[in-house]
Amino acid sequence: MADPQMTAQIRDRDGFIAALDQSGGSTPGALRLYGIPDDAYAGEAEMFRLVHAMRARIMAAPAFTGERVIAAILFERTMDGDVRGAPVPAFLWEQRRVVPFLKVDKGLEPEADGVSLMKPMPGLGPLLDRAAALGVFGTKMRSVIALPSRTGIAAVVAQQFAVAAEIARHGLMPIIEPEVSIGSPDKAGAEAILVAALAEALDALPEERAVMLKLTLPEVPDHYAALVRHPRVARVVALSGGYARAQACARLAANHGVVASFSRALTEDLRASMSEAAFDAALERAIAEIYRASTVKH
Repeated sequence: MADPQMTAQIRDRDGFIAALDQSGGSTPGALRLYGIPDDAYAGEAEMFRLVHAMRARIMAAPAFTGERVIAAILFERTMDGDVRGAPVPAFLWEQRRVVPFLKVDKGLEPEADGVSLMKPMPGLGPLLDRAAALGVFGTKMRSVIALPSRTGIAAVVAQQFAVAAEIARHGLMPIIEPEVSIGSPDKAGAEAILVAALAEALDALPEERAVMLKLTLPEVPDHYAALVRHPRVARVVALSGGYARAQACARLAANHGVVASFSRALTEDLRASMSEAAFDAALERAIAEIYRASTVKH
């Protein structure tokens, strides 16, 4: 059964979600941005050790608390790791009051019909059981939409909601993430089709079921207003999607009821070479800017 304190925080508390879930192909890019070049490590194990150290540094920083960061999305290896001697999910909730989520998708299929569906997820059930046992509250899974294809977007939404049903059966809150690429030649058109498809799928959910939505910052402000108000939606959060933090925050502030779930836009000013004081100050500035855009709208 979901922790009622975590549920209340996710639904009602002001703040945003930190996406600390880069994996596989996105990890080298995250390390390069952090100031660690590809030739500074050899092999996947060393790569993930370095990225875990970066994430642990973020999670242990003074500014990273539930006062403004209501939740964090973790990569599986991060969930299985420690921070200051404590399992990551326990550290986040017990010491920081940050709700832990887990990224569960295994990457994307090649693009077809204007979209990239999620790859199969063998072993999802045992992973969900393990996450729940570690104190994880919910999950996140990502698809990508490149074109305004009605059939392609319908397939993305159907797949997301089918997997979300299994996640809910394990007592976890699913974050559904059908990302519309910011490079789409008709981003607004794809977003219009997506909102209609999501509304239809939400209407079909059982009354007791709720999901979260993680969506691309839209071309039309408040484009997601009906989804924010939907009784089956616990929260709508926005991904930065490749926008720099200043641009992402400007777009976010124009969307009422939507809070951030940023990854690169959160960490873009952080460097491995920084002193602890400089690192903490840079993270404080980023958290303050993203929190403001999540809570102060225009």
